[in-house]
Amino acid sequence: MRLSFAAFACSALLLTACDDVFVEPPTENDKTENAESAASAPRLAVSHRPLANPAEATVAPATTTPPRIPVRAPASAVAAERGTGGRGPRRQVIEPDPPFRSTPVVTLNEPWAMAFLPDGRLLVTEKGGALRLVNLATGQVGTISGVPTVAVGGQGGLGDVILHPQYASNRRIYLSYIEQSGAIYGAVVVRARLNLDAGNGGNLTEITRIWEQAPKVSGQGHFSHRLAFDSSRKLWITSGDRQKFEPAQDMGVNLGKIIRLNDDGSVPSDNPFFAQGGIAAQVWTLGHRNPLGIAFDAEGRLWSHEMGPAGGDELNLILRGRNYGWPIVSNGNHYDGTPIPNHSTRPEFEAPKEWWTPVIAPSGMIIYSGNLFRTFRGDAFIGGLASQALVRVRFNGTQATEYRRYSMGKRIREVEQGPDGAIWLLEDGAGGRLLRLTPPG
Repeated sequence: MRLSFAAFACSALLLTACDDVFVEPPTENDKTENAESAASAPRLAVSHRPLANPAEATVAPATTTPPRIPVRAPASAVAAERGTGGRGPRRQVIEPDPPFRSTPVVTLNEPWAMAFLPDGRLLVTEKGGALRLVNLATGQVGTISGVPTVAVGGQGGLGDVILHPQYASNRRIYLSYIEQSGAIYGAVVVRARLNLDAGNGGNLTEITRIWEQAPKVSGQGHFSHRLAFDSSRKLWITSGDRQKFEPAQDMGVNLGKIIRLNDDGSVPSDNPFFAQGGIAAQVWTLGHRNPLGIAFDAEGRLWSHEMGPAGGDELNLILRGRNYGWPIVSNGNHYDGTPIPNHSTRPEFEAPKEWWTPVIAPSGMIIYSGNLFRTFRGDAFIGGLASQALVRVRFNGTQATEYRRYSMGKRIREVEQGPDGAIWLLEDGAGGRLLRLTPPG
């Protein structure tokens, strides 16, 4: 019955370019409850179809993608921009509708980032400067002491947390945070040894500064400071333009750049600008505005998203030594309405593979690799702040397109994949909840 129903569904979609159909297998509860019922087929949904009722509190509905055409752009310019990768081949996927159930676990105070420990507990940073240890089995929230002094204000505070790839043997974690010197500010990255106590707490020792934004400048926006390790233990850091625009094109500073370092903060000799020495040697790519998500796909390709100005949020494929054009080009405008030339006008700059107008205000990102959601594998999931959504992006090689959007009703600050394949979200702001997404049923 399941196979014939799926075949019928795909046949019905042939005229809409159906090229793949996935049917999520039933849960054990489904098998038990429906063993003698002719209604045993799973609930099905076809992508790009709006939902009839988004009111269910514990289930996230999918929505269609809103129009993304900048009002200033003529049709020919829009077509050219989309030709750079904004709209990939259309793929129809059948999966449970909606594809996950959201379960609140704990409530935190302005949570910003999270990382799973090998024992299943979760480290969570709070913008105000606290590093929390969450026992997911009991809901107990403890504190890790020894975090350096954090400058809190605007977009700044305690930021990302990740584990060293060899954490099991060296107990090292990495933190990013904002440091103040008089009236100027900048992001800092440190590594430290995490010592857990017998309860649900611990402390940091052997704290070593390994990187900082240079120079520190006035203002408290566009720090970015997201962190990731690759398979060769290289550390990647996103460094925002600090709302100063021109530094993104200045190789004498590391603002508006994506940085690649060894795990001790030294500079790899195969970096593209290593021969220039100084700060330039740190740089992998330049011309970025405010990159707040970074993740590797299964082929080892690095993807990063960044907030645009008034329109033009971007998802970029990060390629060695490339210039991504900010502030010279963008698919958005300045906030005062002053136009910025489109990417298509300057082909020497690397164009985004997907972009959004109206903006989604992206923050946090994973590229799913688990087994709990079989139809999610290889897709990116991006937290949406202004959009209050979980945005799903599907890749076709080096191209990308928004595939579905799930309304969450709150600003989503962070996205992470758990050890069992569940997807975990952090809501933004005071009273932000830690949510666990699992298959429905």
